[in-house]
Amino acid sequence: MMEIIREHLIFTGRVQGVGFRFKAQHLARHYGVTGWIRNNYDGSVEAQMQGREEELDKIIQSLQQDSYIRIDWITRNRIETESGERSFSVRH
Repeated sequence: MMEIIREHLIFTGRVQGVGFRFKAQHLARHYGVTGWIRNNYDGSVEAQMQGREEELDKIIQSLQQDSYIRIDWITRNRIETESGERSFSVRH
């Protein structure tokens, strides 16, 4: 079994007002990834995702291929995993 990791991500580009957070939530649930996602006041979207690295990569690839979303830059940093987290939520 592959290692579970957690990443803190910041997405910039056309990422607000295009269904980005809800598509990310759908993909996270599909791939069994936990964490959260929210819009930032500066127009970026921030997330923490926890799962296998391969699954996190698949989510990001799917978001990049969406016709309404345009990701110009992604900042990805590994952080400590959170045990006990069971779902992926959209924060407001």
